[in-house]
Amino acid sequence: MKDKDKPTSKKLVKKTAKKTVKKKKRGAHYVDNALFAEAVSEHVKGVKEDIANEIEPRGITDYIGKCFLNIAEGLSHSGNFINYTYREDMVMDAVENCIKYINNFDIDKPTRTGKPNAFSYFTQISWFAFLRRIAKEKKQAEIKQKIISTSPIDVFADFGGDAAQIGESVIERMRNTNPFFKEEKGPTPEEVELPPKRRGRRPAKKAKNGPLTDFFS
Repeated sequence: MKDKDKPTSKKLVKKTAKKTVKKKKRGAHYVDNALFAEAVSEHVKGVKEDIANEIEPRGITDYIGKCFLNIAEGLSHSGNFINYTYREDMVMDAVENCIKYINNFDIDKPTRTGKPNAFSYFTQISWFAFLRRIAKEKKQAEIKQKIISTSPIDVFADFGGDAAQIGESVIERMRNTNPFFKEEKGPTPEEVELPPKRRGRRPAKKAKNGPLTDFFS
């Protein structure tokens, strides 16, 4: 009996399942680094030609501007920056800095892949733009807190009669609950924790004279 005439059981038949490769979903702020770097390189070359020809340098394309916005938006949604209330201001600062420094991009800078990495360059610009905005907002918040701590109640609102006492109590309560003012005023004596006392060695007790002391010198 030939092999081809032998009955094949279902157990011997191996069914090869097709492997389905799931494509990774691209986020809403995805930027193709290859296309973006090519567009930035062409822009930088074009600006250099315009300067050489003594004409007004060209502006960025809509695609480059959209990539700047996507880079800044994507970075702002990271865990380091997502909770800031002025996140939109941070994004706008980053886009402005990217447009400002686009002509400083070095298209001949060596990279690991041998191609210019525009995504990394502008992500770094956006990162430092975020840090500058955070420092600026923090400074403004400190100025506001100092104004609240030093200004009288009349600066905040026009209170008259009994309402003045209510307003003063509200401002005083705000000053007491805000940790910024506590740091300015300093801790109260009750809030100061004294360091624990060090336990020194107890002095040795002197031996009392007894009947056996006469035998020991």
